[in-house]
Amino acid sequence: MRAPILMTKTLLALILALALQPILCSTADDSSKAASPVGKSNEGHWAFCAPTRPKVPEVKTPDWIHTPIDHFVLARLEKEAVQPSPQADKTTLLRRLSLDLIGLPPTIAEIDAFLADQSSDAYEKQVERLLNSPHYGERWGRHWLDAARYADSDGFEKDKPRSIWTYRDWVINALNRDLPYDRFVIGQVAGDLLPNSSQDDLVATGFLRNAMLNEEGGVDPEQFRMEAMFDRMDCIGKSILGLTIQCAQCHDHKYDPIKQEDYYRLFAFLNNDHEASLVTYTSQQQMKVAELTRQMRALEENLRHITPDWQERMNRWEDLVRGDQPEWVAVRCVNAGDNGERFYYYDDGSIRAASYAPTKWTAHFRGTNNLPFIGAFRLEQLTDPNLPSGGPGRSIKGMAALSEFKVEAVDANNPTNKVQVKFLKATADFSNPEKPLESEFDDRSGKKRTYGPVELAIDGNADTAWGIDAGPGRRNQPRKAVFIPEKPLTFAHGVELNFRFQQNHGGWNSDDNQNHNLGRFRLSVTSATNAVADPVPASVREIFAMPREQRSPAQIATVFSFWRTTVPEFRHTNEKIEALWKEWPEGTPTLTFAAREGRRPGDEPRTTHMLKRGDWLKPGQEVTFGVPAFLHPLPPEADRSRLGLAQWLVDRKSPTTARVFVNRVWQAYFGNGLVNTPEDFGVRCEDPSHPELLDWLACEFMDSGWRIKSLHRSIVKSAAYQQSSRVTPELQSKDPYNRMLARGPRFRVEAEIVRDIALSASGLLNPAIGGRSVYPPAPEFLFQPPASYGPKVWKEETGADRYRRGLYVFKFRSVPYPMLQSFDAPNGDFSCVRRQRSNTPLQALTTLNETGFVECAQALARLVVEAGGKTDAERMSYAFRRTLGRAPTDEERQELLALLERQKQHIAEGWINPFELATGKNEVPTNLPRGVTPAQLAAYATVSRVLLNLDETITKE
Repeated sequence: MRAPILMTKTLLALILALALQPILCSTADDSSKAASPVGKSNEGHWAFCAPTRPKVPEVKTPDWIHTPIDHFVLARLEKEAVQPSPQADKTTLLRRLSLDLIGLPPTIAEIDAFLADQSSDAYEKQVERLLNSPHYGERWGRHWLDAARYADSDGFEKDKPRSIWTYRDWVINALNRDLPYDRFVIGQVAGDLLPNSSQDDLVATGFLRNAMLNEEGGVDPEQFRMEAMFDRMDCIGKSILGLTIQCAQCHDHKYDPIKQEDYYRLFAFLNNDHEASLVTYTSQQQMKVAELTRQMRALEENLRHITPDWQERMNRWEDLVRGDQPEWVAVRCVNAGDNGERFYYYDDGSIRAASYAPTKWTAHFRGTNNLPFIGAFRLEQLTDPNLPSGGPGRSIKGMAALSEFKVEAVDANNPTNKVQVKFLKATADFSNPEKPLESEFDDRSGKKRTYGPVELAIDGNADTAWGIDAGPGRRNQPRKAVFIPEKPLTFAHGVELNFRFQQNHGGWNSDDNQNHNLGRFRLSVTSATNAVADPVPASVREIFAMPREQRSPAQIATVFSFWRTTVPEFRHTNEKIEALWKEWPEGTPTLTFAAREGRRPGDEPRTTHMLKRGDWLKPGQEVTFGVPAFLHPLPPEADRSRLGLAQWLVDRKSPTTARVFVNRVWQAYFGNGLVNTPEDFGVRCEDPSHPELLDWLACEFMDSGWRIKSLHRSIVKSAAYQQSSRVTPELQSKDPYNRMLARGPRFRVEAEIVRDIALSASGLLNPAIGGRSVYPPAPEFLFQPPASYGPKVWKEETGADRYRRGLYVFKFRSVPYPMLQSFDAPNGDFSCVRRQRSNTPLQALTTLNETGFVECAQALARLVVEAGGKTDAERMSYAFRRTLGRAPTDEERQELLALLERQKQHIAEGWINPFELATGKNEVPTNLPRGVTPAQLAAYATVSRVLLNLDETITKE
């Protein structure tokens, strides 16, 4: 979209329309007038006025009505002189309802129970059963995850795996517990800013972190932070506002009244945060953490109880150690090596690594210092919200292993005078016991590589390293090491220092998060020759700087928790507490957002500038937080943070938020939304098919407390939803896309549900909810060059996880899972609020031949011969019902029985190996029912493949 150059009449009209917009919206005294489209100009555009509840229209045949929705649908049909379709039969209705609400077909027992239930509320009971199923959150979570561009990898070149599945589980659980939609949105945009935010609130902000990330060697990390920001704006625009706000990134929007300044004022809400990472715990692990914490506090409280003078003793200790450290002078260094890793430099002299993370390399930094005498060097490893798990290292767990620490000193006046510093001694505030590297750091060399005491960083052996892994719960803390040279360095006119950090303790594959590198660090020197690493944590020294009478109970407890470890007589209690730490659960890292609070360098608030033509290298006018003028204003008391933005998004006065959401839910049920452009409610959107119904649904949704399950109830209980999907020639001619809603929905289910139907029908489905993403069978070559940029790990599941729902399949953006891609699943590159639906021969080949579907057919065959009855006719009906829900017609049964006989004959003639067909292996099937031969089982496997490949099997009828 190009910005106009001249002030045309059209532009003048646009400006006038913007000025009149509040007046036009506020004077819409007729609800139908507010809900109806009024043309394709900005002036009074219906979607820019807050929805008002329209009157429910009168109809001529009220007997058809089930819910208020039907009034609006029937009024349109009567106006068009079209009759609604009759109600679908009960079997069809339950299968449709089950696929819609939980994404799984009903079992034979569930269908029989529904058919046998003749009560007036039989259908309503099924609605409630399915809404209360834990699989409901999986089904509807998939829709939101599309909009949230969820994936399990970074995208771009390396497409490294990322750990963010806890966000996916948060979405599932939030929907299952019917979290109101306004709170659902607020949590994802600003959960970390809520008062007393919980782990769930922090995890929810993963919504903002689902953007792609480029860690290709040589990229500028700031460029791709900005690219992620643009993606977040696009996602909020599509998923929540339903506006194409991304069109204003480079210039004023060509059609909608969104100025470029509006774009960057919204942008400013998101531009003041850290790309954070958090260690999370399952509910069981959280209970374990709480219990361990309680026990530790009780042990410390007992120490205080039996030591009445603990406060005085602790104060005396503090007085002794407060000033026992030498003066350290930071060496301001810059990268003097290659540009693989990129670095941020901070005012306190610290450096943070970013972007590409090589697994084996030597970092080179150069700095100068005017001290004439250097007696010791200090390396501080510092935590940072932008590092994995908060750092201080760059491994997934936030750890680092320093193989060798080397220093070269160069005389500032005589560059030929160089000294390779030899170190005599090294101390650290913490080193883990020497131990072999974990499997994720395997370099395939076969060498024994270990990490442990800090002395290993100066032993001249690149296969040993200083390690700082204190174990779960205590890993992610600042650490420090002090290195004493054999001889002090004396340079009267200053010195240039070259620091080299040899980091050889990563794995073999830099595309798979196998680095073990330093994250944020700072180098310092001192003239003292007897320095040792300060054992007192930096957090405790910060408390020392505060007058004792001003310290909070929590700060006093922090000091006590360290001090007690220094008291010999507390040894027994200290050992008990140390043993409790050993029980701390491992936890799982996940990506989150965290506000910059200005507490230290690198944490300062950012300024936001309009970018000329959207180029991050061309900042222009500075802007502050704000919202587009044509939408509802921010309240005067609004928080100017992301929390303020989140609350503004779900304000009752928001003209689009509720409309956009109910429209997408409607789209999931009927194939098309009431507005057929779910991502665009601007002036170029399609007219709503039922404008009054859209506004009624939006108002009803908000009035119900933003309850999503209430919205589902109102739709699935309507007569419009329960109609038969059979289409007459007249309807096909008059309304081919069912925009008038004169019939029920009939279209192919989504990619994940195609797979889930096969798993469910075969009995293989693992119904577990949540957890890590899984690796079902896939062609091995896909994850190797040249199909993939670099080698990717795809460890094929062998147990029950092989048969998890499609929602849990690991999602590489650059190598989408073939089965899901064949059925039009998006790969998470950007926000998707409307999946495409295609019909290709490749899809039939997938369901016929893909490993998972073949295994489903074999499992279904086994079920059929074991539980389907004694005769082939009984078994065929059983197989048919497991797959389609309904019983076969006589013609269908005869056709399938004929196929079964042909297959038996084909196998008997030796054309195919029955063992391989029945089991996938050249092995005799075991534990077959009496009278069933391997050849019969193989024939049933062929028939099962046919059943799983029927169009009706993967269609919501």
